[in-house]
Amino acid sequence: MPLIRIATVFNIELEFEAADLPRRLVAYLVDFTLMVLYFMIGKYVLYGDRQMNDMDIIQSRMGLDIILISTPLLLYSLICEVTFHGQSLGKKLLDIRVVSLDGKEPSFSQYLIRWMFRAFEWPFFFGYVFFSGVNLMAFIIVTGMLGIGVITAIAITPKNQRLGDLAANTAVVRTSTNLSVDDTLFVDIAEENYKAQFPEVLKLSDRDLNTVMKILRNYHKSKKKDMCERLSYKIQSVLHIQTDMEAVTFLKTLVRDYNFLTNK
Repeated sequence: MPLIRIATVFNIELEFEAADLPRRLVAYLVDFTLMVLYFMIGKYVLYGDRQMNDMDIIQSRMGLDIILISTPLLLYSLICEVTFHGQSLGKKLLDIRVVSLDGKEPSFSQYLIRWMFRAFEWPFFFGYVFFSGVNLMAFIIVTGMLGIGVITAIAITPKNQRLGDLAANTAVVRTSTNLSVDDTLFVDIAEENYKAQFPEVLKLSDRDLNTVMKILRNYHKSKKKDMCERLSYKIQSVLHIQTDMEAVTFLKTLVRDYNFLTNK
């Protein structure tokens, strides 16, 4: 799998495994199936068996149709990715998520750009107010044909990006890890007389600590200390800390101190 390197606020690169095409395709099919089920159930609840036969009922409920069925389907991917930090329900199931290539949490504008490009890549459900089996089958066929372009883009780009990812400067990566509960870096300080060794850690932001934790998680996975050593040197320089503590131990101590000081 291609590796995606993302620079952090400390100018240290984190490595993520790009989500492969089959995994992304299955995630999309999960979302697509959920949307089709919602579409069919919503139409049945709203119209029953009368949609094709009673135009008065169809016209009287068109506003509800747009509000309750078409609009949620139109906004599904955008709302999910914003709410679940880069994941739809399909992405959650397949352990993949959207990340920003600038090292930050993807912004709303980036999610919006990705969503807007879906109009060129996968057709929206919006506008399918009148339900019929023929319309639904046509929609599925058109989606599959346009999907060939999406699959091609993911297959040929170095970071497995679709057009929306290229425009938004994002990528989809694997989130699964071999870490256990014991590797969790948000720790509960149980010692009654615990004393923070580096109170200067409070000068770091939550985003900085998240970077520290990501690098420590990468260390637990790869056992490579080089990023930890570079980060340790950088933090000591920024916070004017002098210590002979080994890099990984120093970073873990910073995390413990931060948890202790921010939860007192």
